[in-house]
Amino acid sequence: MKSAITFLIFLISAISAQAQPGLRSDSFEKSVDDLVQAYTDLGIFSGVVLVAEEGKPVYHKAFGLADRSTGRMNTTETRFDIGSMNKSFTKVAVLKLIHEDKLSMDDPLGKYLDGFSREVSENVTIRHLLTHTSGFGDYHGPDYFDRSYDEKKLWPIVEILKGMPLMFPPGEEQAYSNAGYVLLGAIMEKAAGKDFFDLINELVVQPLGLENTYLREKYNTPNRAIGYMLTMRGELESNDVFNDPPKPDGGFYSTTEDILKFYRAYFYGNTLWTDEVRKLDPMYPFLQEHMDSGGAIPHAGGFGGSNTVLYEILRDRITVVVFANMDEVVAEDLGAGILAIIRGLKPKQPAYPAIPLIYQSYREQGINYVEDHFEELSANWHPADPKDWILNNIGYNLLYSGIKGEQQQAIEILELNTRLFPEVANTWDSLGEAWKATGNKEKAISCYQKALKLDPGLESARDALKELQEK
Repeated sequence: MKSAITFLIFLISAISAQAQPGLRSDSFEKSVDDLVQAYTDLGIFSGVVLVAEEGKPVYHKAFGLADRSTGRMNTTETRFDIGSMNKSFTKVAVLKLIHEDKLSMDDPLGKYLDGFSREVSENVTIRHLLTHTSGFGDYHGPDYFDRSYDEKKLWPIVEILKGMPLMFPPGEEQAYSNAGYVLLGAIMEKAAGKDFFDLINELVVQPLGLENTYLREKYNTPNRAIGYMLTMRGELESNDVFNDPPKPDGGFYSTTEDILKFYRAYFYGNTLWTDEVRKLDPMYPFLQEHMDSGGAIPHAGGFGGSNTVLYEILRDRITVVVFANMDEVVAEDLGAGILAIIRGLKPKQPAYPAIPLIYQSYREQGINYVEDHFEELSANWHPADPKDWILNNIGYNLLYSGIKGEQQQAIEILELNTRLFPEVANTWDSLGEAWKATGNKEKAISCYQKALKLDPGLESARDALKELQEK
């Protein structure tokens, strides 16, 4: 589940022209309609678009299907998985508890949670967790996705995190962290003596009257949009296979109108929190700095098959919300295009997603074409995600497809990944796995050794190398 942190500054600096009048005009509506149509014509968008001025919708339309198996259409009342947007809910609740003296910004994690190493217990603080500077990274991986639904809930994930090494000393760097927000949820429960979801309901949902926001069980959410992932072969698959329960880092379900209401209260007024509490937010000085800049402040969330974004122009009180039940980045791109229209600029036209486009190019043009045009072909890729993931994804799909001849194609793709990203340990680890799967022990060992030279702590490479050398 992603956030907008990494492209926040970009949007403020790049899209800060004077807002244009006429949001309620027919020409604005037609321009947005035409842009959305371009996305739907490519088959990469279905969802809801909302544009509001001073909290009042001036454009609010639904597009495409919420459930492709039944033909149920999206409506403006459809509830979408908002992904990491609910980190904002968690942050608000944490800051309210700090204001009530139930927590302190510089409390160490070990004050509330047992079983962590001394390094983590004594040095990771609530401030670090809030600001993604704790050293914790992400917990989403094969071990996580192989778990049952109940094993993916808050406290079982806390148990996983007790054994997770820090990527850097707390406070020295910043790295987006889903794990950090799971830990905040656990700390909230310990400090307040209440269930996390009850706290969010009490501190956020009820004060704002968010009647269409669902916190707990995704599969019991009425009028729920099912997410769809575009595979590398250009086919659509439901993302329900992820079986991922809501947690403090992501997974609430909501409507565009409820999210508009939440972020209006988040940025302005005293309905959600007072200015005294709002000022506790480490982002508060940054937001104040841009109250008059005309820049658009983004909040986003997404994972395979789901993407949501809200852009707020603080100076003009203009809000753009896009919810998509299709692959990640589409809502952010479409929302940025609508911002351009609001500015009186020409919006960037949609592009086919990087993974299916590169696979199609490989099939039709060959590996040399992909190598020579990789940057162009990978233009439509989430800016927060490393580009070596693209070929790694394609390679693994080919390696384990069970289709004759595709294991050799996987090796060709993964070898290219090591040429394009020779300093990324995971590219060598993946190529080693491909050689191991095809029975070339010598080449597999060589790749794993290169991976460990780049990252001595890469557990998958270390375990595979040990297994191969013992045979």
